[in-house]
Amino acid sequence: MARPRSHLHLPTQFNFLAIVILSRGKCGLSTCTTYYLVAMATTDLLVIVTDVVLWRISYYYFPGSFLKITPVCTVIFVLLCTAAECSVWFTVTFSFDRFVAICCQKLKTKYCTEKTAAVVLATTCILLCSRNIPFYFTTEPEEIIDNVPWECSIKPSYYTEPGWVGFAWFDTVLTPLLPFVLILLLNALTVRHILVASRVRKGLRGQREGENHNDPKMESRRKSMILLFTISGSFILLWLIIVIDFFYYIITGTDPKDYNDSEHIFRQVGFMLLLLSCCTNTFIYGVTQSKFREQFKGAVKYPVTSIIQLINKQNN
Repeated sequence: MARPRSHLHLPTQFNFLAIVILSRGKCGLSTCTTYYLVAMATTDLLVIVTDVVLWRISYYYFPGSFLKITPVCTVIFVLLCTAAECSVWFTVTFSFDRFVAICCQKLKTKYCTEKTAAVVLATTCILLCSRNIPFYFTTEPEEIIDNVPWECSIKPSYYTEPGWVGFAWFDTVLTPLLPFVLILLLNALTVRHILVASRVRKGLRGQREGENHNDPKMESRRKSMILLFTISGSFILLWLIIVIDFFYYIITGTDPKDYNDSEHIFRQVGFMLLLLSCCTNTFIYGVTQSKFREQFKGAVKYPVTSIIQLINKQNN
């Protein structure tokens, strides 16, 4: 499924700050979890850079720049597709890592390690970069001026030729239909395991209804579950409209270029939410992780406190 240009300005600075804070490793998260979260925040930032800087800003402020030459903007298009897809699949790998950490204690010691996380993330990135290369051949120039092709738009044949239609199906199944299924399955299994383990631990600890005993292990699992469900749930909701749009134009055989106003608005809202999913993780960390909030507040206050200290030193 081809991804179009964005009309959404995303908070680049917050994703960058999230990368810095998480990389310091002071948020109370395991190193393995930190690897996945940093990777997710990094790909989110790449989506913002390719979308806002290379698409939006260049479109409005540098309309005749070399970025609008067809081969260049096609490369940017492929980079945007790849970054968005990596963001999705890093969410899947993170969900699987949390599933193993919570539900598979024997496998946890071997899988939930820094080395495994690095290998999984690198392999996923390489495979997705290779898979998105065909997108380079789905575009055509919008106009040719002095034998120079400008702009790039999706070829009409992408929506009609059997080969490209098959590729579009494969693309949509790979992202986001398969991630939908995997995330829902992993979350369901994780919830089931936590509920069963919770009942067992309560029985072993002799808890009765109405009693309130703190259980550090279950509290840790509860926090992990909240983080996992918030990130994966956000992904599912924000990608839902674009999935509906894909099935709509496949079933009806309508070229998106021929959409009426309401159909076009629906499609653009889907793309807006799709790209919004690449800038929500920072806010999710802030809502679900108290230590991340502390680090975030400290990072925001640091420039102000530094200036105040500098002024005080000069006055003294």
